[in-house]
Amino acid sequence: MIKYFRGLSLVLKNYSDGFGHLLFTNVCLHCNNELVQTEKYLCFGCWEQLEATYYEKEKQANRIERMFWGRVPLHHASSVYFYAKGSVSQSLIRALKYDFKAPLGIFLGELMAQKLAEHPLRHCDYLLPVPIHPRKKFARGYNQSELLARGLSKSWGTPILNQLAKKKRYTNSQTKLDRLGRWDNVQDIFRSSEILTNGVHVLIVDDVITTGATLEALAKAIRAVNPEIQISLLSFAFTK
Repeated sequence: MIKYFRGLSLVLKNYSDGFGHLLFTNVCLHCNNELVQTEKYLCFGCWEQLEATYYEKEKQANRIERMFWGRVPLHHASSVYFYAKGSVSQSLIRALKYDFKAPLGIFLGELMAQKLAEHPLRHCDYLLPVPIHPRKKFARGYNQSELLARGLSKSWGTPILNQLAKKKRYTNSQTKLDRLGRWDNVQDIFRSSEILTNGVHVLIVDDVITTGATLEALAKAIRAVNPEIQISLLSFAFTK
């Protein structure tokens, strides 16, 4: 009798899963093909199309670190994937920022943690998601960088510092701005008041690095209050 009910329960579960699948079709965030039960967010083919930077394997300064030379002192800087128009990474970031897919952010953060399991960034003291203005957070429902940080924290056990810096001014999207325009757009938009112990290593987490103007402004705001701490940068994607 017990075996009968167990068998019946399994049949009903499979039926329920199949019926739910018909009602709520799960499609790939990039190619829109229907996903099978073993696929998550992307089909296997699109996951394979994600272009990794492999910066975590480089022994010399990578392209992101060199980009910040002379702008702000950094301990490390890295990104896991490249970002380009029409790429799989763009589809993931678009879904995360505009399609209310909060669990995706945590999932991608865990993926980042896995890729950087042997990197020195793994041993930072705190994670700092790039702050967004409360107005934008209300409209979006969350801070996408904070979700990435939560995924990293879940895997690494590293605490998140949400109060270290705040965005004090609302800014429009920087997508269509050139390098100078991006810098003008982020001038003096962050403030930091919390004092940390000298030598503490803070890892700033963002979704995409393009010109680095936002991260530079944030790092300088933190250093103005904490000149003796170490700051590193990490993003899910980096514009080629």
